[in-house]
Amino acid sequence: MQARIAILLAALAAGGGLSVQPEPVLAQAPSAPPTAPNPATISDAKLDAAAAAAKNVAALSDKYEQQLAQAPEDQKEGVVREANEALTKAVTDQGLSIEEFSTIMEVAKNDPEVRDKIVKRIK
Repeated sequence: MQARIAILLAALAAGGGLSVQPEPVLAQAPSAPPTAPNPATISDAKLDAAAAAAKNVAALSDKYEQQLAQAPEDQKEGVVREANEALTKAVTDQGLSIEEFSTIMEVAKNDPEVRDKIVKRIK
């Protein structure tokens, strides 16, 4: 699970979303990477929310990747749309915008201290 989360953090930070097809899930994420805040300015509450969202996103990603693999060709687009909605909701239900989540994941990618804080919260 910890390795999965580390991969998730890297994937989210690098691409702004998980992919269940060639186009990125969480399509509302900005195409240009947001300006990363100073790691010291990310509150514990935001780290808690990002960790909870990352855990939920990982579980949903697994679920929708399986559904997509099993879906007939004519239903794949619907599965992707449903996945996008569910993944976006997993983030926004934690009180974060997609942009905030992407920014925190970018900081976690580049700052081992922030990454460790998130991974510890996920456990």
